[in-house]
Formats: sequence, structure tokens, C-alpha cells
Amino acid sequence: MERGSFQVVGVKREFSCVNGENLREIPNMWKEVHANGTSDLLVELNNGEINGLVGVCIDKRAMKPEFMDYWIAAEYEGPKPEGLEILDIPAAKWGVFEVHGAMPDSMQNAWKQIFSEWFPSSHYEHAAGPELEVYTNGDPWSPDYYSEIWIPLK
Repeated sequence: MERGSFQVVGVKREFSCVNGENLREIPNMWKEVHANGTSDLLVELNNGEINGLVGVCIDKRAMKPEFMDYWIAAEYEGPKPEGLEILDIPAAKWGVFEVHGAMPDSMQNAWKQIFSEWFPSSHYEHAAGPELEVYTNGDPWSPDYYSEIWIPLK
């Protein structure tokens, strides 16, 4: 799917990718954002094409080996709300991958499958830019929950 640039608003944290720390700590960040009401605020602010919350993965290895930034955000156009940050997502050709099942296992399994099976067998390469996890409305712990992974391609 091709899409022009857009903005998201949300909160971000830096995570180490060493020994799977990011895989353990990002679900904890989601629990905290749900518990403290930030996710409800982001749902209210959502005024873009993506209907739901977005996890944005930004690889920082070029500047800081083995680290990434992770955002919990919503697509948003407008002034920066107090206590939140704005991130510009560049225009890209996106590979959109369907994810079915309860979080966080189904999302983490889909990531592994994309990089271990899909990329090696496809003619596409990963383009520079953030990767997105698109979380639709619904119960993310349901076995039939639907979400997506968006990866910029070249």
C-alpha cells in the first residue's frame, strides 16, 4: 500500500533489544498506558485514516547499537497536546501484514515470521523508516483479535 506522510501523537520510550528486553518491556508499556488513561486520550485524539492505536518501532542501531524507540500513538493532525509528543511518519510503500490472535504473542510471532520467512522469500527489501503495529478497536487479548504490521518496503 502506498501512503503519503502523516503524523502520530503519543508517548515514547527507548528499549534495549539485547536478550529480548524489548519483547518483555513493550507489553508492560502497553499495560501502563491502558492503566493510566493515556490510551483513552489517544483514542479521543485519533483523527486520521488509521482507526485505532499504533505502535511505532524506530530502529536506532545506526546511532545507538541495539536500541530502539517505541511509541504508543494515534494518527493525529493538530497542535501538540500537553504531555504528548508528535512524530512525522514519512511517505512510503508499505507491506501490510495481517495479524490474528491475542496480544502480545500473536504480534511477536508475526514479526518473527515476517523476518525469517517472508523477507528471505520475497523480492522486497526493508526501506528506511519506522515500522508500525496497527491495533484496531476491540479486545486485544481475544483469540480472534485483528491487527496489522506495516513495514516500509523498497
